[in-house]
Amino acid sequence: MAVNPVNGMGLFQYLETFFENKIPCTVFAVAESREIRTNSGVGLTADDVIANLKGHEEEYDALVFACGDAVPVFAQHAGEPWNRDLMEVLKTFEKTGKPMIGHCAAGMMFGFAGVAAGRRVAVHPMAKAAVTGPVATDAPFEIDGNFFTAQEEHAIPAMIGRVVEALK
Repeated sequence: MAVNPVNGMGLFQYLETFFENKIPCTVFAVAESREIRTNSGVGLTADDVIANLKGHEEEYDALVFACGDAVPVFAQHAGEPWNRDLMEVLKTFEKTGKPMIGHCAAGMMFGFAGVAAGRRVAVHPMAKAAVTGPVATDAPFEIDGNFFTAQEEHAIPAMIGRVVEALK
């Protein structure tokens, strides 16, 4: 899942790794349309929108939340249909027990959705104080049960090998 705008560096690390390891993936825009942008303004077209993921969570082997500049202003837009869908998808996906992966403020978003309670999550220092439910750490990355989190996009390489192992 990619918010709008999304951290392109983080998203592209996941996509490139999955491509190189022949792990199929579908990018769902957490937005009204498939057209989204990176934090730096590069336009992207996602495969689909999050509204079409709802009810189909069981069809996927993992969930990856790609953070971005949309997250710091999430509270201002929490009522938008795509953000309500995001919270529902996170809740539903947690029930599957499949890997839930993300970086930067993903742990915070997991907490907003009421998932990952008591789990250790690596979170961007600016988001750490806002984390409720999960236990925010200062580690570069954390793996706690089915939750894989990196503190920020530069920590994804340290974690991504473990993600690939979990998905193969």
